[in-house]
Amino acid sequence: MPTLHLYATALSGHCHRVSLLLRMLNLRYDVIDAPADVRRTADFLRLNPLGQVPVLLDGDRVFTDSNAIMVYLVKRYAPGSHWLPEDPQAAAQVQVWLSRAAGEVRNGPGACRMVAQFSAAENYPQAAAISDRFLPQMDQHLAERAFLATDLATIADLACYSYVAVAPEGGVSLEPYPAIRRWAARIAALPGFFAMPSLPLPQRDPKA
Repeated sequence: MPTLHLYATALSGHCHRVSLLLRMLNLRYDVIDAPADVRRTADFLRLNPLGQVPVLLDGDRVFTDSNAIMVYLVKRYAPGSHWLPEDPQAAAQVQVWLSRAAGEVRNGPGACRMVAQFSAAENYPQAAAISDRFLPQMDQHLAERAFLATDLATIADLACYSYVAVAPEGGVSLEPYPAIRRWAARIAALPGFFAMPSLPLPQRDPKA
């Protein structure tokens, strides 16, 4: 099998979820660092006109969007596995949580971290409010479940994990959510797991 090439940045949760799956599928890949200046180049924009990472190259095929990349990797290299079940109901549940990863997780804890750590042009109070609504729902969902969509880990868990696990880096505490913390520990115990580089907790209120 040829080596896969992943354009990524180390502190991106979107990139981290793809790298987690690559490792957990024992796929050979290399990482091409793609900071903002690289993403503005003509060569990169030919790969992804949006100028965003991750981008996956598999031979002459180019894939963008982290959730879409994970679907491709499972369908291509681990079909029928627990990562993306064939059962219609289970597959639908995976899609529910992929949508929440792209919605509430990205726009809640993910956006809070972007503001607190990188001074991104995001609305922190709005992101904090989304977090405050969504995380209790997620915690309740996980109270009697090991994983989000099925009895085994799926790509939905990886999609949600990266930004939820580092929510405190955005000033969003996970202390009120014991089920989420137990779930995050289960993900961290999976073979092939590695953590994103940690960032210091905010020293001031990001809303200030």
